[in-house]
Amino acid sequence: MTLLISRRSALAAALLVPALPGFAQAPATSVPAPLPWPNPLVAQRADPQITRHGDWYYLMATVPAYDVLELRRARSIAGLATAEPQVIWRKHASGTMSHHIWAPELHVIDGRWFIYFSAGEAKEPWKIRLWALENASADPMQGEWAERGQIRTAWDTFTLDATVFEHRGQRYMAWAQTDPAKKNHSTDIFLSRMKSPTELAGPQVRLTQPEYAWEKVRHVVNEAPAVLAHGGRVFVSYSAAGTGAEYCLGLLWADAGADLLDAKSWHKSPGPVFSSSAENRQYGPGHNSFLVEPDGTVLNVFHARNYRDIVGDPLRDTGRATRVQPLAFTADGMPDFGLPLPETRP
Repeated sequence: MTLLISRRSALAAALLVPALPGFAQAPATSVPAPLPWPNPLVAQRADPQITRHGDWYYLMATVPAYDVLELRRARSIAGLATAEPQVIWRKHASGTMSHHIWAPELHVIDGRWFIYFSAGEAKEPWKIRLWALENASADPMQGEWAERGQIRTAWDTFTLDATVFEHRGQRYMAWAQTDPAKKNHSTDIFLSRMKSPTELAGPQVRLTQPEYAWEKVRHVVNEAPAVLAHGGRVFVSYSAAGTGAEYCLGLLWADAGADLLDAKSWHKSPGPVFSSSAENRQYGPGHNSFLVEPDGTVLNVFHARNYRDIVGDPLRDTGRATRVQPLAFTADGMPDFGLPLPETRP
């Protein structure tokens, strides 16, 4: 297995995150330049994704009540901090798509807008599946968002956190799902080609499953894949463990010319590549997405809390906030996520 060359990752792997006080990381080698936007960018918004289309930046994220999908846009990332969110869809009163409205992502496919999101049912809150909306308007803030139904995978099990991407002329979807053969509530990351924006072509291939101790804190989870093609490789970050301070990012990568649907094409970091920093008062960084700016700068968009200790279920805690910071790369082209940066003060 190829090893990720990063001293921060190596230290995190050694710690294996056995307990919250052990979230030490290597100190930053230099003081980062001030961000040109607030940190956090938006309070109380988890699972964030920023899309740039034309002259606009669009932000989607999970809202605290888990009941609506909202969209905001601005001419700059900094502008998203004060942009007025627009509710574009509300949960159903009953039946499918009536509970746990999570992790929306906005994508432009063949000139049309699509939103992929996860949702459960009011009577069965954890019957969570993947769903899609479509809008044919040139402006996603206008027009009608039509429901396009469930994204069907090989199994009808707990399924969430879909993302789509194109690579070498082929469109793919990656997502998290419970394998029924395991007879537990763990989730793995899967990948499949797409027949259309709302259908998978199959087969679905498992890219990663929880195997290290740091992926099994509180919950046995690999979820929230995010894809970045850079420097001759395809990278997939994913989130692991429970959603408290133990939450962190792992990393997969494959050569850009490899068969992405061959599990043997993929390598996995032995330790987390982005995790809590007591030094910077940032805890549980995860569920990220990537944004590539016109000048080639890669941004890491993620959520984190500014406190470690949570009373009760972390999923009921509303302190996760959207944050954005540049992603660096090592001399051999591997992502170096560094530390989640401290909050900026007015």
